[in-house]
Amino acid sequence: MSNPSFDIVVFGATSFVGQILSQYLFDQYGASSIRWAMAGRSQSKLEQVRSQLGGEVTAIPLIIADAADDEALVDLCKQTKVVISTVGPYDLYGEPMIRACCETGTDYCDLTGEPQWIKKMQDRYAEKAKASGARIIHSCGFDSIPSDLGVHFLQRQAQAKFNSHCNNIVMRVNQLTGTASGGTIASVINLTKQASKDKKLRAEMANPYSCCPPNHGFTTRQTRVGVSYDEDFNSWVAPFVMAAINTRIVHRSNALSGNAYGTDFIYEEAVIKGDGERGEKKAKKARSDARKFMMLAAISPTRWLLERFILPKPGEGPSPEEQLNGSYDLRFLGRSPQGEKIEVKVTGDRDPGYGSTAKMLGQSAYSLAFDIDENTAGGFWTPATLLGDRLIERLVSDAGLTFDVI
Repeated sequence: MSNPSFDIVVFGATSFVGQILSQYLFDQYGASSIRWAMAGRSQSKLEQVRSQLGGEVTAIPLIIADAADDEALVDLCKQTKVVISTVGPYDLYGEPMIRACCETGTDYCDLTGEPQWIKKMQDRYAEKAKASGARIIHSCGFDSIPSDLGVHFLQRQAQAKFNSHCNNIVMRVNQLTGTASGGTIASVINLTKQASKDKKLRAEMANPYSCCPPNHGFTTRQTRVGVSYDEDFNSWVAPFVMAAINTRIVHRSNALSGNAYGTDFIYEEAVIKGDGERGEKKAKKARSDARKFMMLAAISPTRWLLERFILPKPGEGPSPEEQLNGSYDLRFLGRSPQGEKIEVKVTGDRDPGYGSTAKMLGQSAYSLAFDIDENTAGGFWTPATLLGDRLIERLVSDAGLTFDVI
């Protein structure tokens, strides 16, 4: 792309996470360190969000573009190096921007946690992205940067420590404080609604390699996490709600990196619930609550009641205080084919889904704009395979994350 006006455009700047992201970019870079703009369908709402940023906010340009207006999206893409899209649920509203980026060769990142949509976009636009040079990276928020880059970091340390990859890695959520927003809930509800009516989609969601490129060749049976006792962590564990997307992104990274983690690579995630009888009860309750929610979300009348009276609406989410007080601590334990073990941890200093996600998304876009060689091939990448070590450095220096060997 020749001399675009902007380095980064935030598309969906008036959304819940879009507002947090815009504030982060303004606090981090102001209006002059990088060339960035805010985009959305409503001039008045964009002006309102901009007015809350503080300082010389009038220097932040605004771009009017609706997610359903293909011509406006193409025009937006022609003005920037990178588009950050926060317009979800992506399976409902995200495709037109992917199409526009692939048409214009514009780099793109988002925070989707919708594996069925990721696969659909890969199937439809992978060849177009390669042809135009557009680098597309999904899942640049809490799902799935800590998991994807946590595994990437562990593998780097394993190579340095015992000159081998780890072909078996488990991630355990040691601590997590934060709440979900209405947008996240809407994405989960949409997927559940679709899967309840679509047998093919249900089969796809049972395939841990569904987001891997065609002919990936992986056949290793992955672990199905239930309630169990983990001897390595001396704790009962329960299924982790984000595992469905995180594991698929990690397996795609393995495939795109030439099976650097091994053709027999096993990866799974779970939540630590504690030792003894109390830990077992907490783990069983967590699994039971998750099953009840999915069952209620799959049935039309109860789904309507959940959406109408109980669950947060799109645009709603944790307060600034909750975002500030949130945090997370993830542990990764890897084993090499020779039996050596290594453990690392990844931590974040904000509410994982929004406060920390906004910073991760912002740094992903910054790295896309400034760290990637212009000759890097277009296509559908992952955070680990396209941004890797450089993004880890940015996350540690500017986004409140840590990556450490235990």
